[in-house]
This record gives sequence, C-alpha cells and structure tokens, in this order.
Amino acid sequence: MKAMILAAGRGERMRPLTDTCPKPLLTAGFDTLIGHHLRRLRQAGFTDIVINHAWLGKQIEEALGSGAAYGVNIAYSAEGETGLETAGGIAAALPLLGSEPFLAVNGDVFTDIDFQAAFVLADTLNAHHLAHLWLVDNPPHHIAGDFVLLDNGCLKAAKEGAEKYTFSGVGVYHPMLFSSLEIGKSAKLAPLLRDAMNNDGVSGQKHTGVWLDVGTPQRLAEAARLAGNG
Repeated sequence: MKAMILAAGRGERMRPLTDTCPKPLLTAGFDTLIGHHLRRLRQAGFTDIVINHAWLGKQIEEALGSGAAYGVNIAYSAEGETGLETAGGIAAALPLLGSEPFLAVNGDVFTDIDFQAAFVLADTLNAHHLAHLWLVDNPPHHIAGDFVLLDNGCLKAAKEGAEKYTFSGVGVYHPMLFSSLEIGKSAKLAPLLRDAMNNDGVSGQKHTGVWLDVGTPQRLAEAARLAGNG
C-alpha cells in the first residue's frame, strides 16, 4: 500500500515564512512538518510515498531526495507553482499511486493518527465504498465543522440537528473516487466526498488524540511544542 503526502499548498496564512520556504519544510521541533510525516509513515509500515508539490516544490525534492534518510522511497508529482487543489493533485498523481486504495495525509497537519490502521481500512474500500476519513473536534478557526458521523460509521455532509466534526486531512481513498476528474485540471476534494456520501460511499471515525492544523506561525510554534513533548 502506498501513501501520499499533500504538499502543494501555498501557505498564505504562514507568510512571510512561506515566501521563501515551502510550508511542508517549515521546522516544528526536531524536524520539518513533512519530515514528521515521513517518520511516522515509515514506523507504520509504509515504504513507498508519493509527494505532490507546487509552490517552491523543487526545494522539497532537494531536501528529501529519494527518501533514503527516512527509510522510504519517494516519488514526486510536480504541479507547477499554481497547484491543482487537493482532488486535482491526487488525480494527477494516480499514475504513481496505482490502482489500489492509498492513504493520503495533508502535509500541514501535525497528528498522531494511527497510519497503520490504513492497511486494514484499505481492504474495506471498493467501487462503491470510496473513502474513509478521520475526523476531529472542531478547532476554534473552523467551529462549524465539515461532516456528520452517523452511528453506523457513514459520513454525511449535513443532517439536521446533528453535530459536525472537522475533517482531519487524513483519509484512505479508492482511486475510483477521482475517476470523473480531468487530469491536469484543478479540482477540490469536498464536492467529490459529498457526492459519494449521498450514496453512503464514505465512512469515518473520530480521532481524539493529537491533531493540529499548522496554518499560522502561532500553530507552528504549538506543533514545535508538541513535537518536543514526543
């Protein structure tokens, strides 16, 4: 099974730090944001990693190279400086990911989500059941949340009176989820997920451990604190 780290974001809220450094290479404690992911993915049993990049992406390739320093094999999917949004970026990387379900992780989150669980979850995905997402409690900057988690484990975009949780940016996907997209065209992930949810095609679970959306310098400092605490 392969994993993908989504590393193509511009990091506007992190400026001026990201004017000269791609967001995934910002340091949080003893390693970069993307370095923390690579360490945890390797510990979970992943050895083949795909990384997409856009803004200052060459710096990511120069810093990580083949991935040997982390004990993994890295393949890169370059998108140009403007990027293709999340779904468009994944679709463009499918030739590198293959035809089997894969784990995808946002490059700008800091978390202890159990990546090893993806191996079992991948076996539950098929042409109808297209994705499994980890959700978290809504952070202060996204209090409205994203999706409803039903008792049967299915996710819905909305349900009257139901509590919404925030998508963690970590999920297991079947390549068929992206089959409608034109390769090389920008596309957002949320509409694809909502369409699949209408057909009970997305499951999920709530994560109650460490999770932080590292979107600002203040949250980068918090990630460094968390990394320092192990």
